[in-house]
This record gives sequence, C-alpha cells and structure tokens, in this order.
Amino acid sequence: MSTVLVTGGSGFVGIHAVLQLLAAGHDVRTTLRRPDRQAGVLAMLREGGIDPAGRLVFFTADLTGDEGWREAVTGCDYVLHVASPLSTTVPKDEDEMIIPARDGTLRVLRAAREAGVKRVVITSSLGAIGYGHPPRATPFDETDWTNLDGDDVQPYVKSKTLAERAAWDFVACEGGGLELSVVNPTGIFGPVLGPDFSGSIEIVKLLLSGAMPAVPRIYFGLVDVRDVVDLHLRAMTAPEAKGERFIAVSGETLSLLDIAGVLRRELGPAARRVPRFQAPDWLVRLAATGVPMLRYTLPMLGKVRKSTSAKARRLLGWQARSNEEAILSSAESLIRLGLVKA
Repeated sequence: MSTVLVTGGSGFVGIHAVLQLLAAGHDVRTTLRRPDRQAGVLAMLREGGIDPAGRLVFFTADLTGDEGWREAVTGCDYVLHVASPLSTTVPKDEDEMIIPARDGTLRVLRAAREAGVKRVVITSSLGAIGYGHPPRATPFDETDWTNLDGDDVQPYVKSKTLAERAAWDFVACEGGGLELSVVNPTGIFGPVLGPDFSGSIEIVKLLLSGAMPAVPRIYFGLVDVRDVVDLHLRAMTAPEAKGERFIAVSGETLSLLDIAGVLRRELGPAARRVPRFQAPDWLVRLAATGVPMLRYTLPMLGKVRKSTSAKARRLLGWQARSNEEAILSSAESLIRLGLVKA
C-alpha cells in the first residue's frame, strides 16, 4: 500500500477521499488550515465507519502560504489535491477565489515535484470545461475548455479553469518526472458525514427546509461524492490516467425541479416542505436583488449543459451510482445527522 496526501481533508470530497484510502489500506496524510479541525475529521471518519488506527497523520497548511507543504508531502507516493476555495455567493473581488486556487495548486505541485511524488490527481470541475459557450446539443467532453470571456463565467468557474490550466502548464514546463491527472466533477451530491459539505448539498438542504417556495430554472449534472473519490483513486494509479482529465457525471442533466421531484417521490413526509413549482426567470432576477445566493444562479438560468463520462468508463472502468441515489443519500444523511429538520 502507498502513502497518500489528501489536501483539505475536512472538506466534503476530502473526507470521503481519506475514508476510501484508509478503507483500501493506504497510509494517509491530510492537510487542514487549522489544527483544531482534527477532532471534526476524526468524528466524520467514525460516522463513515472507519477508525484510522494510527494510519492518518495531520499537517497544518494553507493554500495561501508556503508553510507546511514540504513537510506534508515528503515521503508520499501520491497526492490528491482536493482543497480549493468555495463560496455559495459571488465575492466582491474575484481574486479572492482565483489567487488561492491557482497559487495553491502550484504550491502543491512544486512541493510534490521536490519530494519525488509519482503522481498528483487534482480535483477540478466541469466549470473548467463547459462554461462560456453558446447553447449546444452535444455533450461536453474532456477536449473542451471553458471560455473565460463568456457571460456565465462566475469567479468560481474562472478559478477552477485558471487553476487547472496552471497545473497542466507547470507539469509540461517544470514538472520533471511528476505525473498529473485531473478529475472534473459536475455537481457533487452523496452522503454527508458532518457539517462540512458541498454547495450542491446546500441546495438539497434548502429544498428540504422549505427555504425556497419555488425553484429557479437551472440545470446541472450530478455525481455521488463516493464515485468522485473512486475516480480519483483509479486516476491515481492507472497507467492510462497519466496526463489525462476525466469528467465525473453519473447520468442525465437534471433541473432543480427534477431534483425536488425525486425528494418528494421518495422521502414521503420528510419532503413535505420541498417546492412543487418552478419560478419564472423574471421573479428569480427580482428576488436576487436581496438574496446573495440567488445572484450566483442568475447566469445559469435556462442553460442546459450536458456532459459525458464515457472516457472514465472506457479507460478506467469507472461506474457511477444513479442520480436518484446521489440525491437521496444526500437528503437522508442530512436528516439523520440533524442538519435539516425532517
């Protein structure tokens, strides 16, 4: 078994990565911005049914500074670079997201190169692939890149695009023998292990809580966090994954109204607050003047982005859970942990 560093181990994808690596028998290290997050990580691992038993080591490191990265990566065979700035609102200055994402990625890559790491797998996003383009019927694939001049390119999308571009440029020009693979997930759903979860899970929480009387007309692809991590682990060791990027999407693109329908159909009384109607775009735009999270959705109104994970299935034998399972496991875990009222 190998020694693997997971950056951002307290985050939603990060904790599931630590969980699966430990379950597979690897020795795991993870970085946290603050050492006081260790207890929370251990609690989430227990919720996931794993006792690290001395095989997990914590390091303090932040994407905005050099301290701690060399120590964290020395002696590692692989690195899963999962950590990235994330916000459910639009920051006043886009550099608040762009600079930590891009410069943090380069910090991790430099440390990995100097430590003789074999391969780094970076968690990018469909945001680096499918935005800034005119409407199209054909699915986006790994040959596509987001057009940063498009009118639907939010700071988060820009940060993921620029960070991934910088990673590929670094490995091509300065990487030495370092190998790189990239995973580009769509909206990440799946079981919550604690209070840290993705923006996609926040949507499920809002639907269940009745915070939205009607849903905006937005669409996205889904994937379960467990399958995102499984793809990372396959990309970590498979020879075929060297120098490749892989979209992670489980099925058809869904609307928020479709997601609400799954919750109402399958959860019974627990979904009694879930909205039944789709709001007209003009009403969403009006409401967004007073609701920061809605402002984040405005460029997405009515835009359907299809994508395909055929490459991951073909090259790596990857299989994903259904959209329905990803949605329901999100909701059921939120309810079980008391993070939303049933």
